[in-house]
Amino acid sequence: MTQIEKLTGTAVPLGALRTEKAACIGEYTDLKLLADFAKESGLRLIQLLPVNDSGTQSSPYSALSAFALHPIYLSLESIEGFDTIYKSDKEFKKNYDAFISYHKNAERFDYDEVNNSKDYFLRKIYAETETAKTGKVSKELSNFIKINDWVIPYSVYKNLKYSYMQASWKSWKKSDTGLSEEEINKRWNSDTNHLYYAWLQAECEKQFSESVEYCRKNKILIKGDLPILMNEDSCDAWSHPEIFNQQLRAGSPADGENPSGQNWGFPTYNWKNLKADNYQWWKDRLLNAAKFYDAYRLDHILGFFRIWAIPENDENALNGHTEPYGGIKLDTLLDLGFDENRIRWLSVPHVPTSAIEDITWNHEKSHEILKLFATKLPGEELWLLDGAGKKNFGSRTIREADLVSEELCTEDAEKRIKDYLVEKWSDRTLIPMGKNKYVPSWIYGRSTSWGTLNDQEKEKLTELFEKVSVKENKNWEKNATEILTALTGPTKMIPCGEDLGVGFECVPRVMKKLGILGLRVVRWCREWAEEGQPYVPFNEYEPLSVCTTSVHDSSTIREWFSNSQFTINNSQLMEVKNEETETEISKTNNIVNSQLSIGNLLSACKKASSLWFIPPLQDLLYINKEYWKEKAEDERINIPGSVNKFNWTYRIPVTLEDLISDKNLCKQINEL
Repeated sequence: MTQIEKLTGTAVPLGALRTEKAACIGEYTDLKLLADFAKESGLRLIQLLPVNDSGTQSSPYSALSAFALHPIYLSLESIEGFDTIYKSDKEFKKNYDAFISYHKNAERFDYDEVNNSKDYFLRKIYAETETAKTGKVSKELSNFIKINDWVIPYSVYKNLKYSYMQASWKSWKKSDTGLSEEEINKRWNSDTNHLYYAWLQAECEKQFSESVEYCRKNKILIKGDLPILMNEDSCDAWSHPEIFNQQLRAGSPADGENPSGQNWGFPTYNWKNLKADNYQWWKDRLLNAAKFYDAYRLDHILGFFRIWAIPENDENALNGHTEPYGGIKLDTLLDLGFDENRIRWLSVPHVPTSAIEDITWNHEKSHEILKLFATKLPGEELWLLDGAGKKNFGSRTIREADLVSEELCTEDAEKRIKDYLVEKWSDRTLIPMGKNKYVPSWIYGRSTSWGTLNDQEKEKLTELFEKVSVKENKNWEKNATEILTALTGPTKMIPCGEDLGVGFECVPRVMKKLGILGLRVVRWCREWAEEGQPYVPFNEYEPLSVCTTSVHDSSTIREWFSNSQFTINNSQLMEVKNEETETEISKTNNIVNSQLSIGNLLSACKKASSLWFIPPLQDLLYINKEYWKEKAEDERINIPGSVNKFNWTYRIPVTLEDLISDKNLCKQINEL
């Protein structure tokens, strides 16, 4: 295990940086100024959100490539040839000046506008290069392509995507999908337009590498972020379909805040194929990241143990299962005394005709509707919601049906029928997994069929489910140990894992064994099972961890404070009163009668047992009220579960130049 030094750093999205020169979004070159501020403030590490090309998606966790950097962060003025075209091309100068003027002082950046504008300017700059004019690849670019073999499929993919107006590759002509490596290479050699995308990546790496080297010279570590999942529309899914399982989508099971679970829409991995190739794609990904990072964060590390996998055609996550899973064989259920009719009752939702007839008030039309989705049981007004022979049937199939056009019901009735059938689709105790195999539904206790079982039957199934769970946990630990050992070995980067909300004992055990730092977010480090849910004392944090006050998906420390009152006692953070309910929720009797300031909390966090303390830059800037935005909620980076122009477009409220000159702020951060 690598010896890890105890240190303090800060986390920030690259795009959030604001400088005197940056047009409207943080750029690779701005890391140098951030390093100067970090050095002045005694910070030893800079943590970035992902900087991979995410195309038209503003979320950095929705990457189009596991390797390619995002051109949106390129400093145009730092590219060779910019000065020449700026001085010689009046239209270019006019458009560029207008671009700078319009965006420079914006509170948040407009992702689409900035992304499209930068592409326009970059194409103009590239058009003046010798490579664009002659088609001859420069020695520098040629070497870059040779070293980075992922550039060829990426460039072919990006060129095709451009020709299809950025549409998903799943909607392309069949002749442009399912290409072999040989066919991709032929495409690469047949069109010089591909070189534009290779040139972009060479420029990205040049600027990023120079800035990273500057940070390292100033003894500032850079920590990157590697999302575990890839967009289904990514270059990797297009060029390496064998790596992914497109029949399943990743997400999370139902919980208190998400009663239907979460469906993230990303394909799961085909770990069998990855293992057969000795996890080379993942190793290559980490080796590529090691060019820029001294440490890295594995997003959703639980996914390396098990992923919540959802059928491709289901809109919610209720019919999902853990992958890998410990299945229950038909013979096992038969041995427990459940006959095939009983098993069918447990595993296939049953819909009475009356449920639809109560909406349509028409018996014949109710039958016609149910025939689209279900199979009628002989001699009964009861239907099996089994898809009626349709392939890849799921809740999306129900939603997409056009009952109104078929004159089967009114628009209002259609909505009520679909809502009922979608809910019914997840109403089961067992979920079929192919022929003669099942897994327990995550919410089986809420199912109609479970409610009809007698106590003895429930006891038998509960005992069986527990045995399956024990078996699964052992399998997950074994698989994760193998995968993460393979992944953490090839580089000297320090591995960290996002392990929030993990309830499996094997996860911290494997992470500790492999030297992977966990994550401790103060507000969520609580003894949730105890009365009053007291906070975990800072000195009890796992040393092999990163302590932080906020994350990109949470409110900032200021917004958190605005909703609650806090005190501090013996380095123990305790919530005393929620202002909205005016209820006492702390069980401690030893309370200090003073409101905890942001500075106090930051100081207390520094005393945590965690090896690293990495608060977001926003939380550090709160030390100086001059840097507060008018509304605390405007300082958020992302609001999970929402899709809008607000998310992922945060900009710090002050330039890095001004932060460096704020000696009082730098001194206070130093004193932490």
